[in-house]
Amino acid sequence: MSEAHRSSGHDTAELLSGFAIFARLEAGSLRALAATGHRQSWAAGTLIFQRGDLGDYMLAVLSGRIRLSLGTASGKELVLRHIKAGDVLGELALLDGEPRSADAVAAAPTTAIVIRRDRFQQVALSDPALGLSLARYLCSLLRNTNFQMESIALYDLQMRVVRFLLFVLGQTYGTAIPPEAELRLTFNQAELSSLLGASRPKINQVLQTLIASGAIRRDGDRINCLVDRLQKLVQSADMSNSA
Repeated sequence: MSEAHRSSGHDTAELLSGFAIFARLEAGSLRALAATGHRQSWAAGTLIFQRGDLGDYMLAVLSGRIRLSLGTASGKELVLRHIKAGDVLGELALLDGEPRSADAVAAAPTTAIVIRRDRFQQVALSDPALGLSLARYLCSLLRNTNFQMESIALYDLQMRVVRFLLFVLGQTYGTAIPPEAELRLTFNQAELSSLLGASRPKINQVLQTLIASGAIRRDGDRINCLVDRLQKLVQSADMSNSA
């Protein structure tokens, strides 16, 4: 094995160790995964895979953003989630061997490590930690999906926007959200509309209402959130719903 090849494999293993799903793996297992992994890039707007395609690889996203969605024959689109740097995509197909369940499009220039299904399964059989890590990851996806479905089904648009902002703050800052926290939204208006199930004019109207109430301040794609005020809006809505 050449020095350049060893260095490349070591670099890939080190990158994979930064993903939550792989963080607890032993060095040997990381090297085994990295051995057949390769980097691939897509320009913004590129279809990476579509619903029904053969699922024989997973992506560990290094940079950029991927939009995962479902479409209809009439042209409507339901955005399921956005995959950003540090996330993985395609893990379901690696487990059950079923075709892709949604469309994946590069929403920005994107680079990822491609991990083939056969190599993944070999490592999973030899290292139980990989299966446990994957189970934790799938649980987090289920919780996020439940949150999105609850918000769309049970709350009006203003509360969907407020809950969305608090959700993204939690994803960005973890449990240490500052009292005034800045968000830089990477979604365009069309994507945000699809995600929240409302038109762009209605979402802009809600944002203006939140600005007028002092709950947020907006500067281009940056939103400064007054966390306490947003949380009080959620508490007030929950009390109204339970009354």
